[in-house]
Amino acid sequence: MNLSERLNEDMIQAMKSKEKFKLSTIRMVRSTIKNLEIDLKRTLDDNEVLDILSREIKQRKDALQEFKKAGRDDLAANVEAEIEIIGQYLPEQLSEEEIKVIVQQTIQETGASSKADMGKVMSALMPKVKGRSDGKVVNQVVQQFLQ
Repeated sequence: MNLSERLNEDMIQAMKSKEKFKLSTIRMVRSTIKNLEIDLKRTLDDNEVLDILSREIKQRKDALQEFKKAGRDDLAANVEAEIEIIGQYLPEQLSEEEIKVIVQQTIQETGASSKADMGKVMSALMPKVKGRSDGKVVNQVVQQFLQ
């Protein structure tokens, strides 16, 4: 079952079990996916859906930081719940140690030696960690190794 089908199934299940918050969160994500499918005039594959899910989580994490700064704990709680629901559709996240191992391997593969090679390393690295790690974390780890 691909991600789009799984989202559909979970949406139906949320309707049946009357989980309104989960239902509205899944509908928001499905709406984003459907809009892109309409723009592209084709159905999206799992990698593209994964990109959308990652982007949705990133947007919510940014909003979460802003809500916490503003002292809006009520809104922060809702956003945290949305992040948790959307996160269920992403592959298991890599630990920092796993990221470090992948970064070291990629640096060796690309022959990078300084921060000037950062773009080369990141372009080779991001497909390996796609959907399994936050780009900011990966960027920080790469910077540590290329100092």
